[in-house]
Amino acid sequence: MAQTSAGTRSGLTRAGQYLVYLFFRAVELVIGLLPLTGVARIGHVLGGFAYLVAGSYRKLAIRNLGIAFGQEKDVAWRRRIAREHFQSMGANFLCGLKLPLMREEDVVKRVTTEGLEHARDTVASGKPLIYAICHLSCWELLTQVPSLFSFGVKPASIYQPLGNPFLEAHVKRRREKLNYTLFDRSKGFAAPLKHLRENGGGVGVLVDQHAGDKGTWCPFFDRLASTSSLPALMAMRCGAPLLPLAVYNDGLARWRMVCYPPVNSGEAKPTAEGLTAMLNIAVEIMIRRAPENWFWVHNRWKTPNPDFLIANSRRGITLPVGYDARRLKPFRLLLRSPNWLGDACMALPAVRALKTGRPDLQVHVLCPSKLADLWKQIPEVDGVILKEGREGTGAVARKIRAAGDFDAAILFTNSARSTLEIWRACVPRLVGYHGSWRSRLMHQIVPEPKGGQPPLHHAQRYLRIAEHCGANIEHALSAVPARPDFGNGAPLRLGICAGAEYGPAKRWPMENFLAVAKQVGALHPPAEWLLFGAPGEKAMGETMSMQLNGTRHQNLVGKTSLAELIQQLRACRLLLTNDTGTMHLAAALGVPTVSVFASTEPILTGPLGPGHRIVRHHVPCSPCFKRECPFGHYQCMTGVTVERVAAEVERTLAL
Repeated sequence: MAQTSAGTRSGLTRAGQYLVYLFFRAVELVIGLLPLTGVARIGHVLGGFAYLVAGSYRKLAIRNLGIAFGQEKDVAWRRRIAREHFQSMGANFLCGLKLPLMREEDVVKRVTTEGLEHARDTVASGKPLIYAICHLSCWELLTQVPSLFSFGVKPASIYQPLGNPFLEAHVKRRREKLNYTLFDRSKGFAAPLKHLRENGGGVGVLVDQHAGDKGTWCPFFDRLASTSSLPALMAMRCGAPLLPLAVYNDGLARWRMVCYPPVNSGEAKPTAEGLTAMLNIAVEIMIRRAPENWFWVHNRWKTPNPDFLIANSRRGITLPVGYDARRLKPFRLLLRSPNWLGDACMALPAVRALKTGRPDLQVHVLCPSKLADLWKQIPEVDGVILKEGREGTGAVARKIRAAGDFDAAILFTNSARSTLEIWRACVPRLVGYHGSWRSRLMHQIVPEPKGGQPPLHHAQRYLRIAEHCGANIEHALSAVPARPDFGNGAPLRLGICAGAEYGPAKRWPMENFLAVAKQVGALHPPAEWLLFGAPGEKAMGETMSMQLNGTRHQNLVGKTSLAELIQQLRACRLLLTNDTGTMHLAAALGVPTVSVFASTEPILTGPLGPGHRIVRHHVPCSPCFKRECPFGHYQCMTGVTVERVAAEVERTLAL
């Protein structure tokens, strides 16, 4: 009752397919002349050779063993099991070609059975047999000894046809002569259900393959894996138990067939999803008995493409009854942070949306060292990898590899260099916008918005990346950061950020900031102004401090680390600022801002959230996005009056 393993659908011509068929028959003829033990020995040697030369499959097997046993077994053990798996696979593959050429009674002599009373009791109760089959040992054996486990019912299997029609017809003839009924899996399961209900038959279904977008995501060795719910649905529709059936090596060219107790979902009201989740636990138990016998070269924990965030998957995520979600092994995602503070703050809604995409997601951020304090304070971030300014791509790649294996990486940057750093770290899935030549290194390219649409805020561009990976971004921008809590009697502290590292085209005149500070300070005598700025703006801070003589203030320009800046901003009722990274940081902290815009565009880079006020003066050439005014008069900036800005500050304080 085994299911035929999926065949490769090649692009060969019909003549080429026939030649492949003839070659197969020639190999079968040679094998037919050899004793079964000799065939097993040859396959064992060929399997060991394949372990040495098939590098990609060897790596896949060791990686899968790492997922399953990495927390229990060391690398040496995993490599040994992988080698034994290849040897076992080679021996069982050739034996699988030999067995159909033998008489059933001769094959039966080489099989020991265990636990088949579970199947016998099922038939005695009048219920159909549904076997859950795994890729263990020589699963082809099940098609050759139906008398051992069918107990008088008509056996059947659900299979995927081979791509070669000549081989397909040959395999079907081999199966059907043993009184098997074959059901093409692509035609649904109405026919298998009819076979079970009307004929009282039995069906075997392979249950340990990746099920793609149609599967239910359940833990398998504590790692979420897409799993087919077909066997569970069939069992529930027929009111039949679901019996795991395994084949194990039991010596040279000998096997042990084991039937396990029926799978129970453990639910008060059983569901197909709950039964599927418990079936994965049963399969894990079967594999642990002889791990070298399982098919480790199958990509069981395949990452979905493009929606590797699976919260919105078709059948969703189901955990077994009583399962502690903290046991889940993490899906490790690396985020390449933007290089500038403001851009990093605008990426925060995307990070929050990504984090809700799957329960096992672990987020790590690769960022310039100057942004470390920001990312370390973000609760959705599990780890931070620091990048120094002069480090080469190889050094950064080594840092990434040292932090552990990552399943995917998202690039919030557009540079080819940042892409190369992660590509050299061998992260298997790279996601981001097209960029320049870097698209050749990426695996998943986020399409640009269609032409004719309104321009997107930078935060929305980052959110599009998250959405392309399967995140739900519907409420990402409407999530309002909690404002700092100021109790009664708390001192009134107001922030000023009068600089802008980008260039003078973004800087409202310093004397205007001073005028607003004095005017507002006169209306609110207890108010204290905190002056913020970058290290390169210390001279500006000293000048402002001298000219604010008589107005309460602290000069913190160039004197705070990023962590200290965050702490000081949280103490402010508002921030008066140019279009700066400090503006975006304040918005991310829930601090209201009054922002003067000139050469840049608030539609693209304005502060996020409610409670923010933009002051600007339109001129024909704005926004120009230049660092310095090409005409030298900065009318877009000088046209913003002190009175307008002071009035906006008062309106904000009145809220």
